[in-house]
Amino acid sequence: MAQRFERLTIAHIEFIKKQKVFFVATGMGEGRINLSPKGMDTFKVLDPDRILWLNLTGSGNETATHLQYNDRMTIMFCAFEGKPLILRLYGSARAYHERDDFWKKNIHRFPEISGRRQLIELNIQLVQTSCGMAVPLMEFKQERDLLKIWAEKKGKKGLEDYYHQKNTTSLDGHPTGIFDNSK
Repeated sequence: MAQRFERLTIAHIEFIKKQKVFFVATGMGEGRINLSPKGMDTFKVLDPDRILWLNLTGSGNETATHLQYNDRMTIMFCAFEGKPLILRLYGSARAYHERDDFWKKNIHRFPEISGRRQLIELNIQLVQTSCGMAVPLMEFKQERDLLKIWAEKKGKKGLEDYYHQKNTTSLDGHPTGIFDNSK
């Protein structure tokens, strides 16, 4: 039932465009594995071998931390509507911050969303599909805008303060790299 591909096909890209949520998994050699759901207009296919997603502010900063120590990442999409399918992207990734040239060259690909924290680039090494026949059918109602509203209310200074409080150290005590001096 599972199939492997070296890169994304046109059918995979079309499937990705229709999805409302995706899941990101990272981990270091030791410690906790992070698995996070993502949404909004934060995912872009750059080409069949590379994707880019906009990481928004959250209660932790595990993904960016893990990528400093181990660049492995898996992204998973599930069809909650229509034909069943699970699509996984395996590869090596890197996090870029507002201070990085890569950010400045690529942030235009995303809509202006308050709370933008990192750009994550994944170089795809393997694409795998599987049946997804046990994934429930669910109806999409609407995007949640609570994170966006929260970040807008905080403002730039409030977000920076929040990063200092919640985003400078990972769950396992490692520096996240969100500020130059926390690497």
